[in-house]
Amino acid sequence: MEYKQIKPKKIYEEVAETIFDMIKNGVLKPGDKLDSVQQLAENFQVGRAAIREALTALKAMGLIELKQGEGTYIREFDPTMLSFPISIAALMKKEDIAYLLEVRKLLEVGAAGVAARKRTERDLKAMEEALEQMRQGIGNEEIGEKADFLFHIAIAAASQNPILVSLMNNISEMMIETMRETRRIWLFSKQATSEQLLEEHMNIFEAIQRQDVNAAQARMLEHLSNVEQVLKKYISPHSAN
Repeated sequence: MEYKQIKPKKIYEEVAETIFDMIKNGVLKPGDKLDSVQQLAENFQVGRAAIREALTALKAMGLIELKQGEGTYIREFDPTMLSFPISIAALMKKEDIAYLLEVRKLLEVGAAGVAARKRTERDLKAMEEALEQMRQGIGNEEIGEKADFLFHIAIAAASQNPILVSLMNNISEMMIETMRETRRIWLFSKQATSEQLLEEHMNIFEAIQRQDVNAAQARMLEHLSNVEQVLKKYISPHSAN
């Protein structure tokens, strides 16, 4: 029997998530001043260290700002902002990640097919360079993550469609965060090795190289579906509501 993995949350994550929801739901509005660290600690019945960590996470997301000598204030909240750090407190809910993956499938599966038809030798060279960086980055996840993203952008560029490239760039920060988290979880859970991840990308490249539209789309869909399964299993288990 397979059991769902439980991901324990730290106290500061619970606090940050609660404040985030209050901002998103309009309970806390732009310009509102937060209580002092001491008061928040008493309200949440947690230690001041947990409050400070929660505020650090929210500040990193651009949701609050500290005004020297005045206190902490809520910033203007843009619900379309795409730079949420997915690994912090699982503040991105599962449905948000699902929306991103849905967008990626719509964009990238189509892009892979168009790239297979329209790619130039220059496009293939850009993909090969990204793959080589991924190969060299085995064991160095920072390099691997960047190369992973560059590979996907190179495919978009190979479509020769500037609007598609622009759309990909608009979700780039969110993509990078999910790629980072996917690779970390995937490798940690031993569902795959860096070599297997590289092989998935090689399969996409080879289909584009031989101009096999159907295979390029199928390989991209398979890759993104694997990403989806990893993230669904491990991210934001609290948000199944």
